[in-house]
Amino acid sequence: MRTKLFSFVILLVTCSGLAQQDAQYTQYMYNTININPAYAGSRGVLSVFGLYRTQWVGLDGAPETASFSINTPINNSKLGVGASIVSDKIGPTNENNISVDLSYSIQTSADFKLSFGIKGTANIFNLDINKLNPADQGDPLFQDLDSKFSPNIGAGVYWHSDKAYIGLSIPNFIETNRYDDNDVAIYKEKINYYLIGGYVFNLDKYQYVKFKPAILTKLVEGAPLQVDISANFMFYDKFMIGAAYRWSSSVSAMAGFQITDGLYVGYGYDRETTKLNNYNSGSHEIFLRYEFFSNKGKMTTPRFF
Repeated sequence: MRTKLFSFVILLVTCSGLAQQDAQYTQYMYNTININPAYAGSRGVLSVFGLYRTQWVGLDGAPETASFSINTPINNSKLGVGASIVSDKIGPTNENNISVDLSYSIQTSADFKLSFGIKGTANIFNLDINKLNPADQGDPLFQDLDSKFSPNIGAGVYWHSDKAYIGLSIPNFIETNRYDDNDVAIYKEKINYYLIGGYVFNLDKYQYVKFKPAILTKLVEGAPLQVDISANFMFYDKFMIGAAYRWSSSVSAMAGFQITDGLYVGYGYDRETTKLNNYNSGSHEIFLRYEFFSNKGKMTTPRFF
């Protein structure tokens, strides 16, 4: 009963909050294309990525997110393209975002490139009021929404080399009312501002051990500033372990393995540091990335992000 009661509170906050945020990811450093279109093509190969996240396991109506993306540079040009699909389920709501990305890169030094990107997104929003179990089924306050469509556009910049990166992006410039009650928005997509950065340190002269601290900050009007700090170690360009902290929210553990030259698998586990920890058994996230190399073979310098 305690879990169900708390679940209802979470659903109520989710559906009536004025500051709806984008889906969050523990392993954001591998899923950059979803928040910054300038990342498209930056790895220099055709890259296919799939992720599944189940949050707050054991809590009714908790978020579930599935994403799939593909991005690639265009031949030997300065252009990169990408496409992604994100399905985000929270309680009675289900959002599907279909996005396309275009980037343009310029060489700023021998090691660094500066990329600019634009993103176009189609959002399809569904609300199933039966999952809320309202006491009065005839109450006009509760209305089903079936496949409500809204377009959006975003942009980003991404300065990067093989060892470092920093990016600033706004995936959606247009604030959209997902659900209205008497012309008052009770479920609204707000603008999300992202700042990310990371650096790879070689810890030995043979470069067998690498260390990469990284940070993501997300700002949304009406919501607390989100700060994610992570520290990952990679051994022999094959095995990765790490930990992360989401400010005033959760701690995480991460692991990954380069199965083949093209195939990489990663896993993350979150545990809440708030009172919400009493109502769930944590969050799980797993992803697969596969990259197709040209006839020239694999990357001469494996990328840690």
